[in-house]
This record gives sequence, structure tokens and C-alpha cells, in this order.
Amino acid sequence: MAQLQVLCLLLCIAFGTISAQNDDGKTCEDKAKCPINVFFIIDTSESIILQTAPIQSLLDHMKRFIPAFLDKLENEAYLNQVSLNWQFGGLHYSDEVQIYSTFTTDKKEYISRLRGVQYIGRGTFTDCAISNMTAQIKQVTAQVLPGEREPVNFAVVITDGHVTGNPCGGVKTQADRAQLAGIKLFSVAASRDVYESGLREIANMPHELFRNAYTVTNPDDQTEIDQRTIDKIIQVMKHEAYGECYRLSCLQIPGPPGPAGQRGQKGAKGNAGEPGDPGLKGRQGDPGIEGPIGYPGPKGVPGAKGEKGDFGADGRRGLPGVHGRNGTDGQKGKRGRIGAPGCKGDPGEKGPDGYPGDAGDRGEDGDRGIKGDPGRPGSSGPPGPFGEKGERGPPGNVGAPGSPGVKGNKGGPGGPGPKGEPGRRGDPGTKGGAGTDGSKGDKGDPGPEGPRGLGGEAGVKGSKGDRGAPGPRGAQGTVGVPGRNGSRGDPGDMGERGNPGLPGPKGDRGRPGISYPGPRGPSGDKGDKGLPGPQGGRGDFGLKGAAGPKGVKGEPGDPGPGGEPGPRGPTGGSGLPGDLGPSGDPALTECDVMTYVQETCGCCDCEKRCGALDIVFIIDSSESIGYTNFTLEKNFVINVVSKLGSIAKDPNADTGTRVGVVQYSHEGTFEAIQLNDPRIDSLSSFKEAVRRLEWIAGGTWTPSALQFAYNQLIKETRRDKAKVFAVVITDGRHDPRDPDDRLKSLCNRNVVVNAIGIGDMFNKEDESETLVSIACDNQKQVQKMKLFSELVADEFIDNMEQLLCPDPQVVCPDLPCQAELAVAQCTQRPVDVVFLLDSSERIGKQNFRQAATFVEEVSRRLSLSRTNDDSNNARVALLQYGGKDEQAVVFPLTHNLTEIYQGLSRLTYYDSSSNIGNAIVYAINNILGDNTRGARKFAETSFVLITDGVTGQEGLEESVTAMKKHNVVSTLVSVGSDLDMQVLKKLSLGEGAAIFKEGDYGRLTENAFMDRFVRWVC
Repeated sequence: MAQLQVLCLLLCIAFGTISAQNDDGKTCEDKAKCPINVFFIIDTSESIILQTAPIQSLLDHMKRFIPAFLDKLENEAYLNQVSLNWQFGGLHYSDEVQIYSTFTTDKKEYISRLRGVQYIGRGTFTDCAISNMTAQIKQVTAQVLPGEREPVNFAVVITDGHVTGNPCGGVKTQADRAQLAGIKLFSVAASRDVYESGLREIANMPHELFRNAYTVTNPDDQTEIDQRTIDKIIQVMKHEAYGECYRLSCLQIPGPPGPAGQRGQKGAKGNAGEPGDPGLKGRQGDPGIEGPIGYPGPKGVPGAKGEKGDFGADGRRGLPGVHGRNGTDGQKGKRGRIGAPGCKGDPGEKGPDGYPGDAGDRGEDGDRGIKGDPGRPGSSGPPGPFGEKGERGPPGNVGAPGSPGVKGNKGGPGGPGPKGEPGRRGDPGTKGGAGTDGSKGDKGDPGPEGPRGLGGEAGVKGSKGDRGAPGPRGAQGTVGVPGRNGSRGDPGDMGERGNPGLPGPKGDRGRPGISYPGPRGPSGDKGDKGLPGPQGGRGDFGLKGAAGPKGVKGEPGDPGPGGEPGPRGPTGGSGLPGDLGPSGDPALTECDVMTYVQETCGCCDCEKRCGALDIVFIIDSSESIGYTNFTLEKNFVINVVSKLGSIAKDPNADTGTRVGVVQYSHEGTFEAIQLNDPRIDSLSSFKEAVRRLEWIAGGTWTPSALQFAYNQLIKETRRDKAKVFAVVITDGRHDPRDPDDRLKSLCNRNVVVNAIGIGDMFNKEDESETLVSIACDNQKQVQKMKLFSELVADEFIDNMEQLLCPDPQVVCPDLPCQAELAVAQCTQRPVDVVFLLDSSERIGKQNFRQAATFVEEVSRRLSLSRTNDDSNNARVALLQYGGKDEQAVVFPLTHNLTEIYQGLSRLTYYDSSSNIGNAIVYAINNILGDNTRGARKFAETSFVLITDGVTGQEGLEESVTAMKKHNVVSTLVSVGSDLDMQVLKKLSLGEGAAIFKEGDYGRLTENAFMDRFVRWVC
């Protein structure tokens, strides 16, 4: 009765509350209003516009994607609980931001404004676009009246993830600020060539909802809009909006306070707190125990400056240093290794529940498990239908009588007794004939359970009867034959927790898990002993130890230095006149002085001049090139100019080489190093000017850049007698707003134009038609590459040197006594020269003898060492080679001319094949590695290879690597016109000047060639 009264009271309260709410005009049928703002951000930079052909096709895809998206945004009652109302806005961006539509609910007006978007086609500043979007949404949110529901805000960013700058603080910073403002960002890939990390920086977490491989077009068909992306994004938007807007306002009555919750888990470790106030000064500590003897102390401070000493005696004249060659700029280093992973961050808050994912594909069949233990016998099934009664068989043999039972007291009628032991099976009777099928009888009542009968013969299968009552459980059957694996059953109930098993082997590394923090796991087993830690720093100095015991008396010391000289004695008397001394060396003549100057002074070297030459490099600095490739362009310019020799000191002079550079991007961004710049008066000043050029990262206006180069560099400063070259580096694509007729701005102007086409940062091939137009329809002046790194290859640099300066003039200083100067003969530094003489059938026996005479003449002209370990002068060795296994050391490194002459007299012409690779390795192992007369550690090792480059390829790469490893300076002497320049350049280790070419072997011993060769070696 009391319970009924309480129930009536609760019902009255509930009806009263509902009635009160009805009086206020709010019912459960009212749906919560949920305004939603959607803002589209479109990337119209150069990397999007020029990425595919035809140009701006990706922008056209975006203009189809957004209307398809809007078609599916309908005002509706979502889940019959919240009323969704949509409005949308948008902007597009490159290196500037343009808002094409503020927030509106009119789809037709929005789409009309979208179709009027024209690409900007310059750099990519995504952070500024997100910043502008955040400002637009905040402005609309601020206009919400008090009491109205604030809108749920979403932004859809369509880009490829690439950026060229961060003037607004960076993409990650602006994306975080947008999220703090309550804006949820989706990132959608505009094409296949995307930078996925950049897209993930934009999107909210988790990426399974806000990135999820969203694309504008279908991955299988780039012409179709990806409807799957649109459906998934809208589904996420509706779900997120429902979670924020839905509030059940009816039937809400305050309930009783719930029970106290369980104690929560221990929180994550907090960040370091602010430093506290300094504490009070503690009391003086007790003196510590005596520590061990410390390490030696650090080096003391420098002592006071000593007094000035007496003047020392004149030192001997030092040896002049080795004149170094001008080095070329090194190539850009390899990319550094990936840094170590950062520290683990604090666990984040639990995110909202995700949507159920699509069912995955069926996994592969697992390994067949081991055979399980036999299962428990199943319960007996229901008895089958009663078959029709067959004819009675012949009686069986009488069974053996049972043992007599004990006579019991007469009792009342008891229950059924236990089942008796079955009797022995009787012998089978003769088979009876098959009876006729009887008519089906009516179903009878189930009779009492009878004893189990003997097995009869199999009768004819009867028709299926009605299901009978369940029979008693049968006896346990024997274990059957293992059956085949059945189909996978439904999962069973969770069993009881088993005992912990032995630890299994370490498994393979799993895939990255979801970033939600899980519950704290149990403590793991104690790990193995870790590796020893890094060596600790030096400890504090210990207290001074007690004095040790007195040491053993030491051995007598060395005698001390001599005492100071005594006072000067009195002047002696005049002595007898002495004998005349030997005649002194004659004084140096003017020619001797000039010889010494030429041998030791670097400023007396001969220099290369290309005559009156103007070269203009026009290099692409647009976004599609990329920063790394732009750096390679600058290195190419520096390396080519370094090969051309000196630059005109006076840019207004009629002779000499002048070099200018134009770097270009979109209109109005061209930068130039002028041909007549008075600050460019040397190679070093030109290199510095090129290095200061910075990547513009905008659009590509190649035709206008060519016109700018002619009008501003060539036309204004042209010299009458100068030959003009233009070298254009680009990927061939340019902004279609730049007129194509300007591509031939350098044509018919007496300018030799060379166009170099290279694939861009998206690995797109160059456009041949544009390159041919730049080169004035001369296909031979177009060169194509796949990678920008090929620009700085030694072979290509040499080809450009030959192209720009085919007939250089070598000018030596005008010195007195020049005709009588002796060649530098390695007198100022040690050199070990190893000649490798080709003895193959290509060289011929007569030429072989003349090459041996050349070796003899060089040995005679060199200043040879006095001993094998002399720290100056030269030593010479000779290796004769032919086929793969035909190498012989004619004489090892020696300073003895007699040994050299005797070795040359024993030469035998092989008349076989040629394999210089194995010969070089043999020389390194058997001449330089000779234990008694190998290479001197302090001497330069020089290999002189007498070959035409036509040789076997076996061991060639290994030989080049071995020469570099042993710091061998390679020089080649190549005779004839049939030369393999590719092999010669490889053997010269990339030093084109180290290849000495002559027409025939007889000219090798002429003074002009001999002087030039010996000067190079020394």
C-alpha cells in the first residue's frame, strides 16, 4: 500500500511538470535549432594550376566539387531531434587571399561567385588563408543575438599540402588557433601529387574523421567528382552538429543525487611548476668523509707575458709551399639523417566516439591449429520416427543363464529397477525376404521404455515421422575419427581467466594504434639489465689527502746545463795571414731570379681567356621549381663560370668575359645581375652575388623574363665585338596569361640561345614545344634532363664549357728571359710518379717504343731524389700492362737513372688486349704497397696513364675508387683521334685539364709538349 502511494505521488509530480512546461509553450515535439557555417578554402597557387594539363584543370575540378557538395546540404530535422540550417562562404588564395563569397544561404548566388574565381598562380601561403577564414567566422559569430544558438563552424581546405612560406606564423599555428575558436577543419587533396604531412597539419584530430584520404576527384577516374568524400564529410558535420545542438529540454526534473563515484585513476604527470621562492639558509652541514683522489685539475690560466728575449739567429730559408689549384664550389651535401624521436607527450583528453567504420575485407586464413582434446560426449538426440514393423526373424540362440539372485523380502510394488547387463548377442539368423510395405498407422501414445533389443537388419527407409519425445541420455560412445574443420562458429561466452602462461617470443612490431589513451595496464615484468650509461662528468675535487710515505731514493739525474760563459778575455795579438779560400758560387743572374719566381709564385701562372664574351643565365625561380632545385641552378651557374677562367675587371672594356644572371618568377619579380655591374670585377665577387639570390617561389612568366633579359641586360650594354650567349633553365611550363609570342624575344638578335629543360618538383616532364621556341626552333640547342642534380655533373659542366668557350686563349705572363726559363722539375716538393704503359695491339709496336722513349725523357728531365727516403724531388716507376692478367713492374719507384735505363731496355711488346682497370689496382698493390720501396708518406702520388681510353670495362670502377682512396693524382697522355672520352674523363677523376692529347706519339718528346707536361706533374 505504501509503495502504491509513492508511485501516485511521482506521477502527480511528473504531470505537474509537464503541465508547467506546456504553459511555457515548450513541448517535447519542439526541435532544437542548429545553425551551421561551412567555409570553403581553395588553393589557386602555381603548384595547383600548372600541375596537370590542361592548365587550371584542377581548379575546374574544385568548381565542380563544391556545387556537388552544396547540393547535399539541405535544411532538415536531423534524427527528428535538431533542425539543421546551413550557410556557406569561401575564399581562394596563393600568396594573397581573395574572398569570393561572404556567408550566405543562397546556393545560386554562391555558385555564381564561385564560377567567377580566377587563379592567382603564385606562391602558397596556406597559413594566411586559414587566418583569414578564422577572422570571417569570428565576425559572423559575434553578430549572434543574446539567447540565440551560436552556430557550429566547419572549414573545408582544398589544397595539395605544399607551402612556399609562412608569413602568418605557420600552418600548424593557424590551424590550432582556428580549433581554439571552435572551428573544425577538414583537408581535401586537390590531386594525386600531394604532401600528406601538410594536409594532416591542417585537419583536426582524429584524422580518421577530418582527413581520411579525402580527395576532390575519384582516385580511379580523375574526371569524376568523389561523391564518397562529400558523403563522409557531410555525415561527420551532421553528427558533430547534433552532438553540440541536441539538448532534451522536456521531461527534465531534478533527480536524487547519485551514489558517490569510484575513485578515479591517477592523473598524468603535470608540467613543471613555476620555481618557488628561495628557501631560508640552512645550517652548516657536517664535514663529509674524505673522498678519493680526484682527477687531474683543468689546465691553469696562461701565465703573465714573459720578458722580450734576445734576437735569435737568422733561420734558414723555408721551402716554398705547394701552389694549390683553384677549387670549384662543392655540391650541396646529402640530406641529414632523420633525427631521434621526441619525448612522449602527455596523454590527451578522450575524443568523441567515432562512427562505425565500414566492414573490412575478410582476412587471410590463419595457420591450422593443433588438434584439441576430445570434447565431452553430447547429449543423446531425440529418437527417430518409428519405422514400420518388419517381419519377425527366426529366434536366436538362448543366452547364457544369469547368476542366481538372493531371495529378497516380499515388498510392495517398487519403481523400475536398474538396467541389467546386456546378454550375449545371438548368432544372426538367415536373411528373410523383404516384406511388403504396410499402410501407415495412426500415431500411438509413447509406451514405457523397454530394454535395448538386438540390432536387426537395416530395414527400408520409412517416411519422416513427427518429432518424438526426448529419450534418455545414452552411454558414452567411443572416440570418433577426427572430422574436418567446420565453419567458424559464433563467439562463445567469455570463459574464466586462466593461469598465466609462460612469456612468449617477442612479436613483430604492430601497426600504429589509435591515439586514444587506454586504461593503465598492469606492471610489466622486470626488464633485462640495461646498457651502461654514458660516462659521467668529472667529479668535484676531493679533500687534500694526507702526505704519503717517503719515496725510495731516485737514480742520479742527468748532468745540468752548462754554465754561463765567462767574461771576455783580452784581445789577442795579430795572427799570421791565412791561405786563400775556395771560390764562392756565382751570384744569381736576372734569369735565375725569374726562374725562381715563376716556379714558386702563383701569380705567374698562365690563365685561360675566352675573348670578348657576354653570357646571360636566365634561371627559373618559381614555386614549381622548389627551393632545393633553385639552389642547384645557382651552383650550376657558379661552376660553369669558374671553368671559363677570369672575368673582365672593367665591365665597360671591349674585351674580356662578362656574365649576367636573371632570376624570374611572376610579373614584377624579376631580379638581375647586370653585365656592366662595376661591382662584378672578379670571379669571387660574381660568386658572392649569385649566392645572395633568394628563391622567389611565385608564378612562372618565362616569356616576359626572356624579354626582360634582352631589354635590360643585352640590348642596353651590348659590345660590338662580343659574342652573346643566353642559357635558359626551366621546366618548360609557364602561366598562360603570359603571351607565347615573347618566347622568341632572343631570336634574330644575334644571340645564341641554349634551352635546358628539367622536370619540376612534381616530376613532371618538360614541355618540348616551349623549349624549342625558346631556342629559336633549333632542336640542337635544347638539352633535356630528368633531375636538377644532373646540372652540376662534371660531364655536363665540361660540355657547357666547350659550348661557351670552344677556342680559349691561354695567356702566360710576359717575363724577361722567358725563352730560356727551365721547366719546374719537382725540386720544391716530393713526387712519386708511376707510369702505366699500354702494351696492347691498339698502340702498335712502333708507338710502344716511342712511348717508352717519352718515359725515359721525362725521367731525365725530372730532378730525382738522392735517396729513397729523400724529403724532396721525384722518384719514378713503370708498369707495363696488356690484358686482364698481363701486368709487369718494369722497375719500382726509384731515383737511379741506371735502373730506369736498364728496365726500359728489357721492355717486351705484348701485342694483346687492353685492361687498364686491373693494371691500376695492380700498381697500387705492388708498387705503392711495396714494403721496401713503396710510396713515401709525405710525397704526392701521381699516376701517368698512357692510353686512348679504349679498354676493357672490368675493374674500371674499382680502379677509380682505389685511386681516390689512396689520394692518387691522375694524369692521362692520349694520342690519336680515336679516343673514348667518357673513359678518359672517368680516369682523370673529373679533371678535364689532366688529359694531355696529341696527334701522334712522335710529338710527345718535343720541347713544347714536354715542358707543359712536366710543369703539370710538378
